[in-house]
Amino acid sequence: MGGFLYGVILQWRLDLRSRTLLITCYAVPLLFFAVMGGIFTSVMPETRETLIQSMTVFAVTMGALIGLPPSLTELYRSDVKNAYQANGVPLSLGLVLTNLSAFVHLLLMSVILYMTAPVVFDAKLPKQTGTYFCGLVILIAVSLGVASIIGLAVKDTANTSMFSILIFLPSVLLSGIMFPSDMLPKIFVTVGKLFPATWGYKLLTDGVFSLQTLCPLCGIFLAASVLCRVLLKKIQTR
Repeated sequence: MGGFLYGVILQWRLDLRSRTLLITCYAVPLLFFAVMGGIFTSVMPETRETLIQSMTVFAVTMGALIGLPPSLTELYRSDVKNAYQANGVPLSLGLVLTNLSAFVHLLLMSVILYMTAPVVFDAKLPKQTGTYFCGLVILIAVSLGVASIIGLAVKDTANTSMFSILIFLPSVLLSGIMFPSDMLPKIFVTVGKLFPATWGYKLLTDGVFSLQTLCPLCGIFLAASVLCRVLLKKIQTR
């Protein structure tokens, strides 16, 4: 119990010092929402129907893929790892706490978008509120799972940022939030299906749970969980 409390306090202190978390989970998504939301609704008024979903997918994808990996790299490639071990804290707890923290931030950001989009841009609320937020929880969890692989696999912060951007850009561009997926070449559509943002956007816009959408998300999450476990074992042996 003492080790768990120590991990919670340490993670809280790291969050308070993290400018990356503030920028990627709040500042940039809100700026993107303010600028692109105005452009989308002015040029294509019909985008009001899915503006909340598209802005939320962008915010979740950015906060997870660019915000989380540097925190994990700092945790497991610095003296923080030694502090965990010295105080009897399992290294896996660091991964869990970091993901929980990021999950709360991303969920809060998504709620902000959900509440402000109808007021600012006259965006339409999703018809099934419960289904929408259940789908949002799934999207956040899967996105954080993919982000955790980057944070655990890459050894330094500079490379972490590079790999995060390499995953983030196709996730956003090929997900359908910027323009309809049917406008893309078939090869790009196929590649886009490898990223949780594509399936998450479909889930949020459809407003219903279907095996066609849930199975890919569950598959990505399970694969990410297995890889994270393998990577944690490698870190423990170093």
